Parts: sequence; structure tokens; C-alpha cells
Amino acid sequence: MTHTTSTEGGAGGFGRYAVTIFLSAFLLFQVQPLIGKFILPWFGGGPGVWTTCLLFFQAVLLGGYAYAHLIATRLTVRRQIMVHLGLAAVALLTLPILPNEAWRPTGGDAPIARILWLLTATIGAPYLVLSATGPLVQHWFGRSEPGVSPYRLYALSNAGSLLALVSYPFLFEPWLGRTTQAWAWSVGWVGYAGLLAWCARRVWMRAAGSGQGEEEGGDKEKENDKEKEEEAPPWGQRGLWMGLAATASIWLLATSSKLTMDVAPMPFLWVLPLGLYLLSFILCFDHPRWYRPGAMTAGAVFGIGVLCELLGAASGPGLPLAVGLYGLTLFLVAMVCHGELYRLRPGTRHLTAFYLWVSAGGAMGGLLVAVAAPLLLDRYAELQVGMWAFVYLVAIVAAARKSVELATAPALGVVLLLVGVPALRVEDAAGFYDFWQGWQGEFVMLWHSHWKIILATAVVMVGAGWNRGRGWGQEWTTRLGLLPLILSLGFSAYLVVQVTRQDRTALEKTRNFYGTLNVFEFNEHEPRTHYHLLRHGGTTHGLQMRMAPQSSWPTTYYGELSGVGRAMTAKASARELHVGVVGLGVGTMAAYMRLGDQLRFYEIDEKVETLARRHFTFLENTKAEIAMVLGDARLMLEAELARGEPQGFDVLVLDAFSSDSIPAHLLTREALEVYEAHLAEDGIIAVHISNRYLDLRPVVENLAWESGLAVATIFDEPEEWWNYRTTWMLLARNREVLRHEAIAEMTEPAEMFDAKVGVWTDDFSSLWPIVKW
Repeated sequence: MTHTTSTEGGAGGFGRYAVTIFLSAFLLFQVQPLIGKFILPWFGGGPGVWTTCLLFFQAVLLGGYAYAHLIATRLTVRRQIMVHLGLAAVALLTLPILPNEAWRPTGGDAPIARILWLLTATIGAPYLVLSATGPLVQHWFGRSEPGVSPYRLYALSNAGSLLALVSYPFLFEPWLGRTTQAWAWSVGWVGYAGLLAWCARRVWMRAAGSGQGEEEGGDKEKENDKEKEEEAPPWGQRGLWMGLAATASIWLLATSSKLTMDVAPMPFLWVLPLGLYLLSFILCFDHPRWYRPGAMTAGAVFGIGVLCELLGAASGPGLPLAVGLYGLTLFLVAMVCHGELYRLRPGTRHLTAFYLWVSAGGAMGGLLVAVAAPLLLDRYAELQVGMWAFVYLVAIVAAARKSVELATAPALGVVLLLVGVPALRVEDAAGFYDFWQGWQGEFVMLWHSHWKIILATAVVMVGAGWNRGRGWGQEWTTRLGLLPLILSLGFSAYLVVQVTRQDRTALEKTRNFYGTLNVFEFNEHEPRTHYHLLRHGGTTHGLQMRMAPQSSWPTTYYGELSGVGRAMTAKASARELHVGVVGLGVGTMAAYMRLGDQLRFYEIDEKVETLARRHFTFLENTKAEIAMVLGDARLMLEAELARGEPQGFDVLVLDAFSSDSIPAHLLTREALEVYEAHLAEDGIIAVHISNRYLDLRPVVENLAWESGLAVATIFDEPEEWWNYRTTWMLLARNREVLRHEAIAEMTEPAEMFDAKVGVWTDDFSSLWPIVKW
């Protein structure tokens, strides 16, 4: 039977495949932020939760592609249909995708392993079926619609994925609770199963008409087009597929982790990098015109250089600039990686194998960032690893494809850096003359700090110009391939120096699932100002002076004039205080405690306790009784209530929000109910809301308004360098407690209920309205 080579339009041909693949991709990526939001509160709310989720998604995607490749090459078309529809039927039995409460950790669990098992049990089967849909349905399309390229369907699937990601933080998260979203997704999955069966029916009928259904295996089917006769791609080409995919994946996870760690674990900052990553897939696999190797590689190298400057800076940029720079550089890197993947793609005969290798590379990149990096590195360096991998791969691909554009583009990017970085540093330029003077000054500073790199780049560029007349730069020569390779080697040396230089003064460095911890020593030879400091990521979590009596001073966010200091002053008349603290830091709260007092810390990261006892003496020197509870504070407090052990705290300090990445589950209606149950009748809840990127005041005030609690907001800007500017909010059932002179004299007027923010609950919360743009 002869088949038409047109797309046939409508429900009969291309349309049904397009709709099925589009919906499968939409569901595939819609569930990612949804399930991440579900389990985030159970595992501390940190960036490691989302990174582990991304690892799971990439691993199951690899499994789906491997499964699709296996049945597409080993089974007849009809048997493929029976197996896949059977798997879809099994997946239907696991709906709806609501995580079982039994998976909540109890305190001593290994977070990564438990998250992976939880995701497998909750969404494993439906996600595997969706993962296999793209390559398998494209394979069916190639069999039933010969002569029509299936790669446009791949671009369409990525468009569905992108729409899912963009719509989630703006349409679904602000208006629907998690449970409603989960049920809606499950209903959508049932609709997808119906569309899948609709496609399978057409393929089944086409196979019956052409006789394909009775032949054994893909290799024995009729050769319907010339691409059937092509040889298998060489192993070197497969290695490039995997390397390019892995590099793009490393950039995706490393950028997501960096933004989530520096800002907040909010769906917008999850989906933005993933959306840019998918957009690059869409453009590259839609048409070659979207990918410009030279310009995009040079732009990516320029962006990498700017990010290197940011990573080495003492403080980060504002939120819009940070998101813009990280996002744009990720997009350019992904465009180069995926553009080269498209140029190195095989014919349709090896389509499923191609997707399998690409997926394997993505999973490998995810494994490196989510598992290997926390285990093998004692600092955050995966983004630097991704930078080097990109520049090195550009050199390899340039040599493999003999591309003059790719070979010369990195050098152009470095030249742009030498001009652009000083320009970016110029501030307050009133005119061209001021700008020129400022640029010169900044270039001199750049020369002093990076003269070796500038000199090496100049030598390479002069050499390139000298050899231009001999063919270098006009057509491919072996020497031309050395240009990006030399730059990549020099860049790797620079990255090693930068990473090691950042914590040269560190007494101890450690890293685990919850982030990086560094203890620094300053002014060692000046006893009066000699101190140790603990930093979690880029945020200070406490410091202590080393010489008595300064070593007993409360410092950083806990100064005597801060909100929590005033709360302790208001309670000083109590004979014996019982204080609870969520977030240990270096144990600074112990400086307030007296003989007979009780101090109970809730800390999720056992490494924090180790460092607090090893390098600081607040816990050692206090006369109070100290108790340490390891685990997520919310879960531990709930467990104590379940055991009938309300603590009756006179002051409950919540200091889990000073890091830029906040655990939102500690600021919900249900969490506040737990805190109140542990509070003495005239107790105070002290919430530290100082944050660079998020305005948490309306969140806390809305909770107080709804619960009928009195609230006092205290802003403190001390003169001493060892005390930091802070904003604390004090909540109490007894309004008279907050009228104490120490509190009332600094209390700011309360604001009205903020309807845009609403009341956060475990089922509904959105960080978008409180972002400080």
C-alpha cells in the first residue's frame, strides 16, 4: 500500500500525534513544580529538595527513553502498542498523585534516598509513561506517515513543556491549592491516556495495511526511506551527544540551585531556568535558522566571565540583575549545546537511540550536581565545573566539525569581557568623559587582578592575526583547533584559583544536602577584634568574639537592641525562662540564658551543631540547661505534641528565615497553630524576617490578624559592627506583653491585612507577591 507523505492535517494524521505529544509534555513538566511544592515542607524547604527532584525527573526520563528505544527496536509495531497501553493501564491505577503521609521523614532519614523513593512511589509509573511518549509516538509517526520528519514533533513537545512551566507560577500556583492541582493533573493524565489510545489505533490500522505488524523487530521491517540504510553513528559522535546534553544539564541544575539558594525555593525560580532550557530545545529543533554558533558561543563566554565576577564578589547583585544574568547565560549555553546536538543528529532510523543518549547525558549531569557534588565537594563549585565543561566541549566540537566559527568565538567572547566587565563596573557616570575615566580605572583594576589571563588572551589573538594570511581564521586548519583548547585550559586554571581563593581563610569547610558551611577566622593578631564567623552559603549565621568578656556578647542578629533582645529583656523578670529556638546558628541565644533557664534548639543540619561546638563557645559557656533536637523544626514540634509534650516556651525564636532561601512551610497557618500549642500563656513568638529578596512582614502580619495575635514589628540599625541591621516581628496572645517599655518604644505601626499575600497554609502559599523587585 502506498501512503501519502503529507501531514494530512486534522484528526486523521499529524494532528492526533501532535495533540498527544503536546499534552504529554505539558503534564510531564506541570507535575515537576507541583510535586516539588508538595514534598518541600517535609525535607526542610532547602534547595537540595528541588535539585533531587530534578535528578529524579531526568533519571525517569532516561528510563522512559531507554524503554521506548528497547521496544521500538525489538518489537513489532503492534506489540509495541500492546506493551505501552498495558503500562499506561498500570499507571492509571496509581492515580491520583497525592504523596502518602507515611513518607514524611522522622528525623534520621537520608534525605536524597527518601525523596527518590517517595517520588517513585507517587508519580513513578505515570511519569515513566509520559517520558516514553515523545520518542515512541514520534517513532510510530515515522512508521505510519513515511516521508515526514518527526523532529518537528520534538520541538512541539518542548513547546508543551514550556507552556506548562510558564503557566504554573502565574496561573496554577496563585489560584489553586496543591490538592486541587494534583487532582486536576490526574484528570488530565486520564485524558492523555485516551489520546494515546487514539494514536495507537491509527498506527495499528496502518501497520495492518502495510504488513508491518507481523514482522519481528525493527531491523526486519520494510525499509520505507533512504535513512533506513544509514550506518550506526560512531561512538565518538554518541559521546558528543552525551557530553553536550550533560553540560546543558549541569548548567540547568547548577543555575537552579544557585538561584534557589540565594533567593528562595519558589516555583518561579524553579521553572525559569527549566523554561529557558526547554526554549533552547524548541528553537534548535524547530529550524536551524534560530541557532547562530559564533555569536551565541561568544555571548555565552562573555556571560560566563561576568558570572565569574559575581561568584567572586563579596555580595550579590539585586534580584532582577541576578536572575537576568544567570538566566541569559544559561540560555546561551543551552542554545550552543542543543544547537550542536541538532547539527549532529542522525536520521530517523536512529531517532530513539539519539534521544536515549541525550537523555543519558541529561541524567549524568543531574547525578553530578544533585548527588556527586554534595558528596565530593566541600564548597559550591558545580557552576564553575559547568563553565569549564562548556568551554572545553566547544573546543572538541569545533575540532570534530571543523568549524571556524566555533573555534574563534571563545576568543571573541574574552575580548568582549576585557571591554565589557570594566564598563559594567562603572557607576555614577554623568557623561561620556566620566564614563571613559571610570572605564580606564576599572580596566587597570582588572589588569592587576587578571593580568595573566589578559596577557595570555592577547598572545593567542596576536598569534591568530599573524597566521591569518596562512589560512588560520579563513578555513579550517589543525592549529585553529588549538585556539579554544588553549583558552579552556587557561580558564580551568583560573576557576581552580577562584574557587580555592574564596575560602582561603576558612578554618573548616563542609557540605551536605542542606548546603555549604564555612567557619572563618578574622583579625587573628588583634585580640580585641579577633572573631570566628559561620557562613551558610552566602549568608552569615553568627559570629563570636574570641576574647573575654566580648566572647559573651550576643552578636549579629541577636543584639540586645534587636527585636529578640528586647523580647528577652521583657521576660528578664521571670525566675526561670524556657526558650525555644528554631535554627541553631552558632548558639548565640545562649548568651542571654541564666542559671536555671532552659534553652531548646531545633536544628535540621547536624553539621551546624558540630561546627557550633567546635569553633564557638556560646553553648559551652552558658549556665542554662541545653537541649538539642535534630530534624526539621516543624516536624519535631508536631511530634512532641503528638507525644503529649507541649514545651510551654516563654519565648519561641524562629530564625530560619535570615538565609535568602527560606523554608516557607514554617510560616503557614498550620505551623502557627503548632507554635501556639507550645507557647506559655504570656509567651512571645519572635520571628526574624530580615531578608534581601523577600518581604515577609505581610505574611506574618496576616497570620497574626487571622489568629487574633498581637504583633509588634521592630527594626534595628545598630552602630556596632558586630551587630547587624535586623527586622524582627513579635507575636503574643497577651497584648500587655508587647506593651513592655523595651518593646513598645521601638514598635512600628501595624499594617492592614494584605489581601494580595493572603494567609499562607500548607496547601496554598505563593512567594511571588512578596518578592522585593
